Amino acid sequence: MSEYRIEKDSMGDVKVPKDAYYGAQTQRAVDNFPVSNLRFSRGFIKALGLVKKNAASVNAKLGEIEEGVGKAIQKAAQEVSEGKFDHDFAVDIFQTGSGTSTNMNANEIIAKRANELKAEDVETEIHPNDHVNYGQSSNDVIPTSIRVAAIMAVQENLIPALSHLKEAFETKGNEFSDVVKTGRTHLMDAMPVTIKQEFDGYARQLQLGIERLESALERVSELPQGGTAVGTGLNTNAAFGSGMAEGLSKDIDFELREAENHFEAQSTVDAPAELSGQLKTIATGLMKIGNDLRWMNSGPNSGLSEITLEALQPGSSIMPGKINPVIEESITMVCAQVIGNDSAITVAAQSGNFELNVMLPVVAHNLLESITILGNAIRNLADRSVSRLTVNKERVADMVERNPVLVTALNPIIGYDLGSKIAKKAFKEGRPVKEVAREMTDLSDAELDEALDPIKMTKGGFME
Repeated sequence: MSEYRIEKDSMGDVKVPKDAYYGAQTQRAVDNFPVSNLRFSRGFIKALGLVKKNAASVNAKLGEIEEGVGKAIQKAAQEVSEGKFDHDFAVDIFQTGSGTSTNMNANEIIAKRANELKAEDVETEIHPNDHVNYGQSSNDVIPTSIRVAAIMAVQENLIPALSHLKEAFETKGNEFSDVVKTGRTHLMDAMPVTIKQEFDGYARQLQLGIERLESALERVSELPQGGTAVGTGLNTNAAFGSGMAEGLSKDIDFELREAENHFEAQSTVDAPAELSGQLKTIATGLMKIGNDLRWMNSGPNSGLSEITLEALQPGSSIMPGKINPVIEESITMVCAQVIGNDSAITVAAQSGNFELNVMLPVVAHNLLESITILGNAIRNLADRSVSRLTVNKERVADMVERNPVLVTALNPIIGYDLGSKIAKKAFKEGRPVKEVAREMTDLSDAELDEALDPIKMTKGGFME
């Protein structure tokens, strides 16, 4: 550092960049963890700022800190929440497991800025620990911030994105509701289905994903704040936790509550781990949807070619005219990342020793990354792929007509064995089932037309 100032903490003097708003403890952490260059996300810093703002508000109302001090801290913390000091959150994700370094990073920034903002009649020098962190511990601040940040991200990004993609599938399904295509099981031809039935299945997956998230948020909404170091609430007002939940609820427009048991809330990350598990479930479903669309689009000549995805960019640096399903490939990679993040969170969730989990930063990073990239990729799939795809009706109809499995609808009339012979002959000779059945049964053309009507087969029950 060519330009620096000297800051002091309980361990002595530290050189800190001249213009940095953070202080000695943050600088020690910056020096101690030159690991990944990964930092806490905007969403987490926003949540942490809101936690600090509400802590100052509640403490001032309870008479624990001076009103003028509380107001200055609230103003500074609001600026942190809005992103004014993101560049000063300099500590690596892979740091102390409680996230103490990042809590102190916030405390130091807010204290310095609050001293600049405080009214002239406030004589108290606002201190990072004594005032900004009053009635708090990293051990309840960081897990509370994780939960608040996750709730905001799910509510503001992921659930709306899932709803948007659901609507895109429903709209596109209705557009092609009369199109019958070959159903497939084991990647082999099966009984016909409609485009609408297939797309409605995707829409239902997405709706269930929303419901899974809403259920998980019920547990995430219990806040550890108020337990301080180990869950006992030492050095904080008994009304602090409930006051924090009330204030934060107003800030994020979501009902939060103080943890029913602070020892559970601080010694585990079970609720964030549950939420991550639901993200993984959504990702596995989206992986299936993305791969289905890739299969349906495959070709254009040697694949299924049932649908055509919009051409968005050249697909090859060497093969002219090649177009690839890039949006689907993007979302399947996102799904792989989310599944991997859940594995990291699962390992981290096991790392609670007695009264504290000691992998909180990695939980925060992976959970919030999963929510963010899932939401972004889902919306991208809706806008750049599903809403723009077209169905190759003639190709789909031709494949349905030549599907030997259609003979299944004749089973109640001619029996399984004769149906099997018809299917094998139709497949061997590459002829429509109806044509072969006309030769091998006594059924009239009208009876065959009635029994082998693909759209009727999609409605279930026995063919009349």
